[in-house]
Amino acid sequence: MLDNWLEFGIAIGFGVGAAVLVALVVHLALRIASRRLAWPQVLVTEARRPFWTLLILLGVWAGANTSLDAYDWWPTVAQAFTIVAIATLAWLLLGLVEFVTDLALGYNPLDGPDNILARRLRTQTLIIRRLAAVLIVVLAFGAALFTFDAVRALGASILASAGIISLVAGFAAQSALANMFAGIQLVFSNALRMDDVIVAEGEWGRVEEITLSYVVLQLWDDRRLVLPSTYFTSTPYQNWTRDGSELLGAVELDLDWRVSLQRMREHLKEVLAETSLYDGRTSVLQVTDATKGHVHVRILATAKDAPTLWDLRCYLREAMVLWVQNEMPDAAPAQRILMADPSAAAERPKPRGKRTPPPEHASDEGLFTGSIQAVERASLFMHGGGPRDVSGDDDGVADTLDLDSPIRD
Repeated sequence: MLDNWLEFGIAIGFGVGAAVLVALVVHLALRIASRRLAWPQVLVTEARRPFWTLLILLGVWAGANTSLDAYDWWPTVAQAFTIVAIATLAWLLLGLVEFVTDLALGYNPLDGPDNILARRLRTQTLIIRRLAAVLIVVLAFGAALFTFDAVRALGASILASAGIISLVAGFAAQSALANMFAGIQLVFSNALRMDDVIVAEGEWGRVEEITLSYVVLQLWDDRRLVLPSTYFTSTPYQNWTRDGSELLGAVELDLDWRVSLQRMREHLKEVLAETSLYDGRTSVLQVTDATKGHVHVRILATAKDAPTLWDLRCYLREAMVLWVQNEMPDAAPAQRILMADPSAAAERPKPRGKRTPPPEHASDEGLFTGSIQAVERASLFMHGGGPRDVSGDDDGVADTLDLDSPIRD
């Protein structure tokens, strides 16, 4: 028995020693490479613990297998070693996925001026990381289960009836699967990206997180709006950064008709020249309406992104209001009301030497009925080639009305 345990210890020592030697060689190579490159140090940070754990576990397993394989209980211990090794390998693969995705994200920062490509790559990289993590966990769990003979037999029967089970699972998880495929569609169709500025459900915000089942928006007041992925494939929404972050905004003012539009345009140029919020692409001042006692003035200006445009619009509105108050107070919007006093008109002194005209009365001049003169005018009008009644008889000859003739039954 002592000889067997001595053999066991020697085998374990050789196995662990070989594993430590391999780990030290890999670690030394990465340390040398990190003198010129930055990524080896990141790899050591992400994968050092699972890598050492896996190598030592494999060394112990190899040493124990050569000296304990004759015992009846060894198959059970070997199965436990296999399950732990599978879990450790999954841990290592998750670390490698984390390292690769972090490396890709590091080469594509979001703080650049034109970051459309970086936002698209970041969105796709994060989704691929989640998909890879889920796949690794599922495969590791399945591999651990298949180390049991009973589970292998069950797996064969499940595969035989996979069609029915997939149909039942599809109906049961219809909503979850729809969200998952919607999330994949959003990411790889470039319809939605991380840090996109969108308007959804009447709320303005940035895309903070995209998962396989939901999207998180960081609203302008630091609230969070969580929407299912299917919302963005079935509901219209505004994407303000789809092809670029530059935007055009409007400032509208109602002013009096006495405003000088030329002076206002000159002041607009001065205001835009003094601020860094304006990106220099477009600026225009237009009169879009002039009704109801006011002149409706609209100012258009551009900025590099939505937050800057909001600040620019507020800045222009305040600058124009101050200019109207200080330089052209007559241009401030005003409502005119005509006040009349009948008693003052009655007390007004009459001019001397002039006869007061008689009061005016309603006149029947121009009428065709109501008096003898009116009937005579009507008769002359009708007989003198005026309008005729062409409603007509059946023979198509128009009748002429004689207003002077007596009316007969």
